[in-house]
Amino acid sequence: MGVGVWGLGFVLLALGASACAKARAETVPDGPPLQVPEPPQRVLAPVEELAVPAAASDADTPPAAAAPPRTPPRPATESRPQPATPPAASVPPAPPAGPRDLRAASPTNAANERTVRDTLARAARDINRVDYSRLSVQGRAQYEQSKRFSTQAEQALKERNLMFAATLADKAATLAAELVSR
Repeated sequence: MGVGVWGLGFVLLALGASACAKARAETVPDGPPLQVPEPPQRVLAPVEELAVPAAASDADTPPAAAAPPRTPPRPATESRPQPATPPAASVPPAPPAGPRDLRAASPTNAANERTVRDTLARAARDINRVDYSRLSVQGRAQYEQSKRFSTQAEQALKERNLMFAATLADKAATLAAELVSR
């Protein structure tokens, strides 16, 4: 009976192994490749010269009207009527911006800076209450991250980037508060 069980086990093992050897992942093709149409031709309008004010002697003669920009004809395959396009009016370029004015800090900026500094002070107070030697590896990483956020927030305050400083200070305070609550 022992030989029969062994033989049956061997046959089942051989059948199982042969079934795995024949397994193949088959993919079904999605279909024929798509034909990508050619990109449309670019139409570049000619650059129009800005109208120069006429001299006093030419004041009585009207300036010549600018010709509308030409567009290339459409292919013959399209039979749609084209709407009439009005001539493009030339717009003078915007004058260059002058030098920027320096302004004193607004009260809202001072209030925001004070809020960021208060958040940093709260984070520092919480970090100082934590005993670093009793922290786990994860706790030490969180402690170091809170210190880095505080340092980066101070640097952002020096650079007058209040939004970034507020975000960093909030992260530092949150991490420090979690460490104190452990």
